[in-house]
Amino acid sequence: MRSTTPSKPYLPSSLLMACSLAVVLSGCADFSGIALQSRLADGSALAAGSTLSNIGNAAWPSSAWWENYRDPQLNALVQQAVADSPSLKIAQARIRQASSLAGVARAATLPKVGVEASSTRGLYSEEYIFPPPLGGSWNWDNEITVKASYDLDLWDKDRSALESALDTIHVSAAEARSAQLNLETAVVRGYLQLATQFALRDVASATLVQQTSIANIAQRKLNAGLGTRLEVSQAETALPDARSNIEKIDENIALLRNQIAALSGKGPGSGETIRRPVLATALIAPADGSDSSAQLPIALPDNVPAHLVGRRPDVIAQRWRVEAMSKNIDVAKAAFYPDINISAFIGLQALGFTNFLSASSGVRGAGPAISLPIFDGGRLRANLGAQTAALDGAIESYNNTLVQALQSVADQIIKLKSEQQQRGQSEQALALSKKSYDLAKRGYQAGLTANINVIQTQLVLLQQQLRVAQIRAGYLDSWAQLMQALGGGLGDDLPQPLPQPGASGDAIAAGNAGK
Repeated sequence: MRSTTPSKPYLPSSLLMACSLAVVLSGCADFSGIALQSRLADGSALAAGSTLSNIGNAAWPSSAWWENYRDPQLNALVQQAVADSPSLKIAQARIRQASSLAGVARAATLPKVGVEASSTRGLYSEEYIFPPPLGGSWNWDNEITVKASYDLDLWDKDRSALESALDTIHVSAAEARSAQLNLETAVVRGYLQLATQFALRDVASATLVQQTSIANIAQRKLNAGLGTRLEVSQAETALPDARSNIEKIDENIALLRNQIAALSGKGPGSGETIRRPVLATALIAPADGSDSSAQLPIALPDNVPAHLVGRRPDVIAQRWRVEAMSKNIDVAKAAFYPDINISAFIGLQALGFTNFLSASSGVRGAGPAISLPIFDGGRLRANLGAQTAALDGAIESYNNTLVQALQSVADQIIKLKSEQQQRGQSEQALALSKKSYDLAKRGYQAGLTANINVIQTQLVLLQQQLRVAQIRAGYLDSWAQLMQALGGGLGDDLPQPLPQPGASGDAIAAGNAGK
């Protein structure tokens, strides 16, 4: 019995030939003259300077850092803003959009299967391939096929596009956290300004009372023949300004209430329900245990420059953007290489309906397809150049964001230290003014001095209280900005690109130089 060797199937041999041709043609890709010009900055290599080095250690901010102000109304307002703010809902919608686009990119890496069906009635030519009686007659051309295709993705074009889309999800998530941190900080700072305005109104109201008393004394002296109209006029001149100052403060209070309500996605009516902040009393109280700012020491976590990269949402977003852009370069380079697809189909095809569903109408086929751009007017090189420039821009944006973040931390530390010193001096002056007022009041009670002296010393005391309130408010505001500069506890749980930024920057540059 003679043995026979089965013939090799056509598909594998043709596929092997196509792949071999693709490998040969891939050497034609020309990337010369297109390379990265930028390199990622390494956070650990940035000089911290004495401002950030010579300071006590503290933990990184928690996600609810504003609770250190110990004002329940503030806590409720921040929570309401995070829950209802339209800006945060926009950021969340962007995350969903990025996730859906990643699904589109993922579909490109998977096999594709589809069904096509057609039924066309037409007049067939007598001078074509159809013999009589088909030629010259009307008939139906029916076809139904199931088609499948798969891109071998030899150069990882589809995989790189998917990775870029997945990195874009991380960008959107980090940007959403950054938007949340900015919103929380805006509510806190607006609330601190509101507390400051209430404190200023207390001082302004007390000042108006004392200036009114001075005007009354001048009027009584005039009535008694002991004063002049000039003294009365001088005393009354300050009253309109004092009343105007109170009106301006009331305007600021109303505007700040509206601002806080808008940040929460609410109308002005919601702002009207905001009560006087608890912080307002502490801003003008004597420097003792009631000073809420004493609960906010000046301190920083260890190694801020290095760890800030993984703590600030905006820095993390820029880092993920660099990763996404680097994948886009891989996609642009893969476009230079041959594209190989495997396709197959099976179905039924017949003229008329008589034998359409019979086995004799079956059609099937399979095979590879290869496409290679040879001349495109420089489109591929231009696209690669554009993607490389975009990555350069993303790297420099990351570097700039990192430097600005570090500057922001240093600036707030400098402001906090200065305001701490100013607060000490202003509170010392406040204590002296309080002592002078007490002495004047005791002298008046003992009949040793006139009441006008008591009022004038009280006016000086009120001005010192105003100064202390402003400095304490500035200290609380700078502390809020420091928490924002440190990331506000909203970036520590975000996924981080690997490898680390410094190594990744070298890898990106080296990888593009070697391709």
